[in-house]
Amino acid sequence: MKKISGKQEELADLLVRARRNACQLSALPDDLVPANAADAYAVNQIVAERLGWEPLGWKIAGTTEGVKSKLRLDGPIYGRTFRRFACTSPARFKAGELLDPLIECEFFVTLARDLPPREKPWTLPETIEAIGEVHAGIEVAECRYARKALPPMPAILADGSASGRYVFGDKIENWRERLASTPVRVEFDGVLRREGVGADVMGDPLRPLWWLAEQRRQWGDGLRAGETISTGSMTGMLPVRGGQHVRARFGDVATIEITIDL
Repeated sequence: MKKISGKQEELADLLVRARRNACQLSALPDDLVPANAADAYAVNQIVAERLGWEPLGWKIAGTTEGVKSKLRLDGPIYGRTFRRFACTSPARFKAGELLDPLIECEFFVTLARDLPPREKPWTLPETIEAIGEVHAGIEVAECRYARKALPPMPAILADGSASGRYVFGDKIENWRERLASTPVRVEFDGVLRREGVGADVMGDPLRPLWWLAEQRRQWGDGLRAGETISTGSMTGMLPVRGGQHVRARFGDVATIEITIDL
């Protein structure tokens, strides 16, 4: 990783404190916004190292046309995630502990072996062969910047692309044959809010994993066995508030439930 600037150091310090204190920054000075994605990801790596928390893996976002349009992205984005924020369905969270939470229905892919850095690009079949298991999942995304005062995208990348909490549903058997065709319906308080299908995610929800393997190969550290990667939401980003109950149905293979207590 290249040496980071004093401004990047300052932003990393702010984000580390925000993570540790589970709070948001009310505003970010323009001169602290990273100049580009590479600088932003460098800050995210420094934040993860300084926190010292056990990594869960990575999140990927911006993998559907709807999300890319909403966030004004040219392609996917990613960020580091942490095991302390992983749990299983049914899950309960206190509204006061969440930072502008967004519900995102995804597949959680866990690697059985490394995808290390190398000169030759990874292929999609090679990437798929590294997968150990796949779960249905919901990311409760959170941002260390207040939604009413979001800074430019590079600052959000520095915050791990708003990585949050990860609710694991059932393991998906025969995942090789069924992920792209799996329908997803998400309900709030019993009312359907959004529908999607696995193929909405880059045509195949395993393609984002391949994309990330290439990103990290070029970065120089790769992906590691045991890491879980959330491959992008089939149902977009849905704000949730205290008092609501969320149920996501992944076809006939899994149901995930989350309650947000007041």
